[in-house]
Amino acid sequence: MKTQSICQFNFAVEFDFNEILTNPIMDISARIWDEERYEAFKLCYRSMRVIDDIIDERKAKARSITEFEKKKFTSIVNDWNEAIKKASTFDPFQKQFIKTKFKIPLWPWQKFAKSMIYDLDHNGFKTFQTFLMYSEGAAVAPASVFMHLCGISKDNGVYMPPKFDVERAARPLAIFAYLVHIIRDFQKDQLSNLNYFADDLISKNGLDRMQLRKIAEGSKIIPGFRNLMEVYYNYADYYRREAREMMDNTQSCLEPRYQLSRELIYSLYGQIHESIDVFNGRFTTEELNPSPEEVQDRINMTISSFESNNYCRISK
Repeated sequence: MKTQSICQFNFAVEFDFNEILTNPIMDISARIWDEERYEAFKLCYRSMRVIDDIIDERKAKARSITEFEKKKFTSIVNDWNEAIKKASTFDPFQKQFIKTKFKIPLWPWQKFAKSMIYDLDHNGFKTFQTFLMYSEGAAVAPASVFMHLCGISKDNGVYMPPKFDVERAARPLAIFAYLVHIIRDFQKDQLSNLNYFADDLISKNGLDRMQLRKIAEGSKIIPGFRNLMEVYYNYADYYRREAREMMDNTQSCLEPRYQLSRELIYSLYGQIHESIDVFNGRFTTEELNPSPEEVQDRINMTISSFESNNYCRISK
């Protein structure tokens, strides 16, 4: 009898990644989705990116945010959040987002807004625990939207919600990626007056914020800085292992296309994590950003591994 493979991965093999190799990792990973779901992803992330950029651009000006500015920007964030919540916006883009048929819950936007307002009221994080609480809005909330879009399924033309807790499933992968992101972008962030390293860990390693800035500008790297980066590297590794376990436990709840999408995020952030040289690295933007060729090689490896592990169900 003729054998026929049940598992088909043409969505990955036929996609040309060449044009998007310098895009954000989450966007690279979502490109293998069906077009309708990918368009919903772009709407959701654009809605969050707009607010995030407003806050980051203001903080990059290097002078203290006045009380007047705090009230102004807080009002912008709250108005944005309320417009989505009440579906009362007049903005054409937000109207598109509100009407999406994927039944995306509103709580990620509420948590994201809370973190943006935190950014206005605080200059960094006193403790690593405070940073983790901030990450619930800044990283886990957007990742939960991604996870929701991965987990929904179509039944008689109607999209059904994921069969798992998207926030719980998204958290370890989101925090792993966020910590790697922070190490990778150390130099760029510092030069833009953005600091994501917790004060308690900075102080514990005999450092202060001024020293971080000077190292980003090219000053000699001192042992305390390497110790700080090792702490963050190890935290990232902890959440990497948690993410792997969570991904394995929820794998059967996702269709192959969306399983692979999640694997790509894990693998591409893993590529950066593996390149971090705590003991000898310079922690520059150039050093910690893989080249497009390296990203392409990692994508090919991830797809090949995914196919090998899943291309096993044969019907006769």
